[in-house]
Amino acid sequence: MNTALNQHVLVLNRLWQAVNVCTARRALTLLFQGQAQVVVGAEDGSFRTLNFHEWRDVSADAPHDESIHAISFRIRVPRIILLLMYDRLPKKEVKFTRHNIFERDKNTCQYCGEVFDRKDLNLDHVIPRDRGGPTTWENIVCSCIECNTHKANRTPQEAAMHLVRKPKRPKWRPFVQISFSLQKHDSWKHFIDLAYWNVELGEDAV
Repeated sequence: MNTALNQHVLVLNRLWQAVNVCTARRALTLLFQGQAQVVVGAEDGSFRTLNFHEWRDVSADAPHDESIHAISFRIRVPRIILLLMYDRLPKKEVKFTRHNIFERDKNTCQYCGEVFDRKDLNLDHVIPRDRGGPTTWENIVCSCIECNTHKANRTPQEAAMHLVRKPKRPKWRPFVQISFSLQKHDSWKHFIDLAYWNVELGEDAV
């Protein structure tokens, strides 16, 4: 029973945009409270929603490993729920970490444009720190050892070097902090861009 309650459920806002993943326990609580409905797909590719009582009624024939037993009834674990009152996307920012700078720059030296193993890349302050260059998304780039050595304590202009692209703060993407190994259900594919899941986050500070 505990295993069933801990299964992952995709959460949509009321505009049918995927905004989170929660446990079945949380999803059933929201459903029971009338704050959410279950999203069910039809064979023609359309979707409909069911409230708690409707979902309980269609759960009668659910396999035992996909349902939860209450005192007087059995209810199926939903795969997707729709929040009835929430229409926003979460406002979050990508953490400013060494790992995420590598992700943003795609393990590519921003001076020569070559791709390297991360162990062969440094993080470079475009405007050197002792020139007042801040440690921010807009002033840190991946740099290979050779380019980093050549640039030394100079600006790119002084070193006659050019950036492949101007460094920017990356936009937050839904699910960026959810592990790629998280089990996903086929029914989720309609609502999420699977590329969102293929993002690793590190906790190491720059």
